[in-house]
Amino acid sequence: MKAAAPDAFQEMPLAKIIAVHSVKGGSGKTSLALNLAGVAALARQRDTLLWDLDAQGSSTFLCSDHPVVLGAKSVFERKIGPASLIAKTQWAKLDVITADLSLRQVEHVLQDIQKPKRLKKIIKQLSPSYDVVILDCPPGLSEVNDQVFEAADMLLVPVTPNPLGLRAFEQIQVYLAERGGRPLEIFPLISMADKRKLLHRSFLEAHQDWPVLPMSSRIENVAVRRAPVEAFAVRSREAEILRDIWGDITKRLAEIESRRNVDQHRGRPRIPKSSAS
Repeated sequence: MKAAAPDAFQEMPLAKIIAVHSVKGGSGKTSLALNLAGVAALARQRDTLLWDLDAQGSSTFLCSDHPVVLGAKSVFERKIGPASLIAKTQWAKLDVITADLSLRQVEHVLQDIQKPKRLKKIIKQLSPSYDVVILDCPPGLSEVNDQVFEAADMLLVPVTPNPLGLRAFEQIQVYLAERGGRPLEIFPLISMADKRKLLHRSFLEAHQDWPVLPMSSRIENVAVRRAPVEAFAVRSREAEILRDIWGDITKRLAEIESRRNVDQHRGRPRIPKSSAS
């Protein structure tokens, strides 16, 4: 097993916001979100928050035994604070903001209040307590996801290796380009790849620079064990692949931070040094 690589954003003061999103369902989105949260919390010892924004509550089910209370929508209405929905998991460095069926009504709430940065402001309240926040987003294109695009530092997109998976990825690219606003880093990742299939091999050949997460019984067992791979198969090939993917993500985030720092200083007037009289 490879030695653990250092976290590229270890010294960054604010939480990094990583949104895991796909236009289509069935892309392995929730499993990927939990597995990366497991790498951040267990392998890298980063204080990690996984926010389940999907009304189906799959991330909530996988990593929390706490009873679900219908209150997730209330966070967006500011009836309750986000901290009240944070549940501790069995892993010390990993917390989860739980989802419930009330999230089905969040679209109407956000449209009524007309606050396009409500999610971003909520996350800002939580940032001092965490190194990384991972958003498990609902599929599709919606007001909730528009708020995610406004808040996230990176959009991690799992792409199934077939025409529909590629079409979904191209749709999000087009949507973000037409939407305008702040630029958002898009990180595509091939999900559920099976090299025994000719279609998958052709897709991998055409996208050699994309990270690949294979179809695997260990990854499927995440749903059975209700735990990330890092928690039950730390020496496995899948755990190593996920750690490598996390390393690629943190490097990209560090590059984003570096560009932001350059942009902030570009154009500032030069203050000449005072000369001795």
